[in-house]
Amino acid sequence: MTRPVVVGLDGSRESIAAADWAAREALRRGRPLRLVHAWEGLPDEGTEATLPELRAPQDHGRRVLRTALERLNARYPQLYIAAEQVRRQPGPALLAEAENAELLVIGSQGPSGVGGYFSGSVALATVAHVGQPVALVRAGFAAADEHLTDSSGKPSVREPYRDVAVAVDTDGSCEDVLTFAFRAADLRKAPLRAVHAWHVTLERGIPGDEEYARLRGEAERELTALLQPWREKYPSVLVREVLFEGRPTHVLVRAANGAGLLVVGRRRRRAAVGSRTGPVAHALIHHVDRPVVVVPHD
Repeated sequence: MTRPVVVGLDGSRESIAAADWAAREALRRGRPLRLVHAWEGLPDEGTEATLPELRAPQDHGRRVLRTALERLNARYPQLYIAAEQVRRQPGPALLAEAENAELLVIGSQGPSGVGGYFSGSVALATVAHVGQPVALVRAGFAAADEHLTDSSGKPSVREPYRDVAVAVDTDGSCEDVLTFAFRAADLRKAPLRAVHAWHVTLERGIPGDEEYARLRGEAERELTALLQPWREKYPSVLVREVLFEGRPTHVLVRAANGAGLLVVGRRRRRAAVGSRTGPVAHALIHHVDRPVVVVPHD
């Protein structure tokens, strides 16, 4: 079975931007697109709501899907798109959809915006628990924003793609993260920016210049060695290694500036409760204005 790119729709500006990004990503990957709207007030399977307070959200969901389907079919006629209104609460619906998806895409409202239920707390809880990569897209992010600027200084789809940035942790497992990032760069024919946040522990005091240079050199060699297998697998991807000194939550937001896509890892949760995504992923989701893909790993 071909695994689709799935996007959660609730009619918010965030989810509309997410649907457009998801359509372009599905085309790049040669995958179908699946639009999903969930509403917990839906009646049992095979029945129609009769009370106005139940019909209103049901009818709203249908309009959301119909409008999105018509718009995306017009913009991407070569893409196979399916749409469904599912009879579940939004959170469980997204988790269930993600199990059979190559990629789940949802809106991201940023640090203080007010979006729909797919772009607020439900979205963050989904990121914390889903087992597949999740892309979060801000309202207003358009196709041109994935590309470099033209001679007039405006982003243009006629220009090459911006680079794909990936946050690399040399101390942890990042195979799934790097696989996603390298493939994303390869599909876009874009450079890859491998960003590693590095710092000197002060347990033995402040190092001298010589010791500092030695430690930084070790960090650079570790990063190069870690990336080598993916360089060999994706020889057409131009890789730039970037080391920033500081804590990951402090430097990765700045390091992602100018990228077309940011890929970051998240350790898989073993607990069934809670909605924490980890401090690094949480900071990037809230403060990076580019699409962010969160890839779970062990």
